[in-house]
This record gives sequence, structure tokens and C-alpha cells, in this order.
Amino acid sequence: MTSSDKPVVALEKSQGHFEGTLKALKHVEDKIAIDLEGKRRVLIKPNFVSTSRQLAATHVDSVKAILQTISRHYDGEMTLGEGPASGNLEDAIKNFGYEPLIKEYGLKLVDLNKDRHVELDGLNSKLEPIKFKVSKTLHDCDYLVSAAVPKTHDTVIATLSIKNIVVGSLVSASEKQKIHQGYKAININIARLSQRRMPDLAAVDGFVGMEGEGPEDGDPVPLRVSSASVYPVSLDSVMAKVMGFEPLDIGYLHHLDEWGVGVAKLSGVTVVGKTIAEVTRKFKPHSTYRDQLNWR
Repeated sequence: MTSSDKPVVALEKSQGHFEGTLKALKHVEDKIAIDLEGKRRVLIKPNFVSTSRQLAATHVDSVKAILQTISRHYDGEMTLGEGPASGNLEDAIKNFGYEPLIKEYGLKLVDLNKDRHVELDGLNSKLEPIKFKVSKTLHDCDYLVSAAVPKTHDTVIATLSIKNIVVGSLVSASEKQKIHQGYKAININIARLSQRRMPDLAAVDGFVGMEGEGPEDGDPVPLRVSSASVYPVSLDSVMAKVMGFEPLDIGYLHHLDEWGVGVAKLSGVTVVGKTIAEVTRKFKPHSTYRDQLNWR
């Protein structure tokens, strides 16, 4: 594989949620413009694992940078869709200051927890077949953006752009709970479901990340890094390394790499902007980190 064949991930130092995200997106904007040609159903999905704690949620200024970039190349309808892990979407929109942004860009708002659904295959804790109900709006959109935050996790080590899409797309709190079938099954389920609807564009706003007891109750990390890519597996692998984790220790990234869905091995990824070494800041893992490695 030559350097020109490798997936590209942009990594930049960040002085703010908006500035950092915009700077990272600039590296891949030409590809964004090409990919948006002919698209009519764009959906941007932030991460609201909490509807009240900003540290656990995607900052509105990061989403504003995404919308500003997309709007230079697209003039159709855009949807903001999310299904919070708990609480109401309306509360998150108000608490995190999204109302002016929705008005400015004329966004359609969809609560993915209340959406119509399609059924996709997964596994239970015994690795037997089960079905998951996934948002039809998200599944059927023709351009999907994941606007995520780098956080440690209580089951899969780290949550970034791919997990944001998969778990947030499950329609209802009970469906979100159902995906937690033990360390082995949840990693397979995230990988399988993401195969069916991988983000077309992923941005991870790491101006402030979360370490320790993530994805909701952890502590702030002043990482001051933003990243963007049209290759989500590679982006999540780069950001995992920035957080001090080995990408292939994360089960769903290992599976996606092994299945040829994306590239998680960093030797196969081109990083532009800053190098990983320049911006690495080792995150304190979740207290169950050692147990989480038992997905193998």
C-alpha cells in the first residue's frame, strides 16, 4: 500500500471547539465536497449520552463548524438526529444551547429514540442471534456525520465516532441496554451494526475529553486536539492512540480491521496536520479496563 492509498486522518491542535473542528475538517474538505454531490438526506449525529452534563456531550460549537463546512458544498435539507441514553432530546437541545443553531441552519430535529426502525442482526451474550431496532432515519440517510467526543468507556475501553453512531441509533433505552451483552458480544455487535451504516464523515472534538469513569461520570481532560476523516475506523484508531490506548485492544476496531471494513493498524494510516506523538495525552482508563480486554 502506497501513502496515497492509505486512509487519511486529520489531527490538529485545538484552541476551541469551533476553531479546532473547523481546522481539522479543512484537511478533508475537498473529499467532503466530492462525497456530497447528489446527496439529499444529510444527518448530523452528536453524542448526548447525558442530557445535562456538557462534558459527556458534543459541544454545539463543534457541530456549528461541521455545519459551516458542509453548507459550503450542499444546500439541501439537514437533520440533527440523536437518541440520548437517558432523558429527553428536547432537554439536551436546550441545556447544551443548540436551539439557535437549529434555527440558523433550518435543521430538522429527529429524536432517534422515537423514530421508525429497521431490524438488524446481532448477538446475545451466548453469541446466539438476536435483532436490534435501529433508527430508520439514520439508516436511510445518504450522508451521515458523526460528531463525537473522546471518552473512556465502561465496556469497550473508548467511545469515539463509530460507537456514537451505533448505540445512538438504537431506538429506545431498552434497545441501547440490549446491546450490552458482555465484553465479547458488545464488540462484535458494534462492529456488525457499524458495517450496515458507517459514518460518511467523522469529527472528534477533543478540546476537552473524558477519562476515568466514562462515558458519563468521568473527569475532564484538557486534550486540546481535534480530528476529522472520511475513514471512521482509522480516525477512531488514531484518536484511541492519542488517548494512550492501543487501537487493536479495542474489540470493535480489531474486528472491523480484520474484516476489511476499515484500517485500524496505524501503519496503514496517513496522519496529516500534527503527528500522533505531538498530541498524545494518556487518559486514565475506566476502573474496569482490565476486564474489558476479555472481549478476545
